[in-house]
Amino acid sequence: MTSNDAEVAAFLSSRVDACQQKDIDRLMSHYSSDIVYYDAVPPLQFAGPEEVRRNFLRWFDGYDGPIGLETHDVKIATSADVAFAHMLHLDSGTRKDGLQSAVWVRSTVCCRRSNGKWSITHEHISMPINPENLQAWFPPEL
Repeated sequence: MTSNDAEVAAFLSSRVDACQQKDIDRLMSHYSSDIVYYDAVPPLQFAGPEEVRRNFLRWFDGYDGPIGLETHDVKIATSADVAFAHMLHLDSGTRKDGLQSAVWVRSTVCCRRSNGKWSITHEHISMPINPENLQAWFPPEL
């Protein structure tokens, strides 16, 4: 692992921690001013920090308490000032309706370093589906 890879790994870990704590300001500090974020929920594309913030607040509001977000199979590739990572997340917690839920999500993250600071310029979230019933995959299947 290069020093850039280690920096990006720590940066992405900090992002996950902010999600788990539902700390919107710390989370948004990871995103660039020109962020384009693709999600599995409508309207599917969120452009700019204001839209991305609203989407995260919508996600946070769906949970009663913290969000479990386990990261698996992280792969990172970096150059001088650009990084690309993809991973799986197990998103879990108690929903506002009291239902305990867990679902796998895939995440691809593109980062740029400017003035020594990494920021996310693009993120793509998707949910794997079972082709037999077109339902999201739920643990423990993967």
